[in-house]
Amino acid sequence: MHKDGDKIDVTEQEASGGVKHQGVRYVLAVSLFLAIIVLSAMWMTGALLN
Repeated sequence: MHKDGDKIDVTEQEASGGVKHQGVRYVLAVSLFLAIIVLSAMWMTGALLN
């Protein structure tokens, strides 16, 4: 952080509170895919048993 009079300059990393990790994107994508598969399987099993 750098203060110049009334103006305060903050870097992107300081403003975000840390380092951005790309792995989070993949975890969310895989979790969404697995949730769709599990919910579809439950729906199809219920439909077949009725």
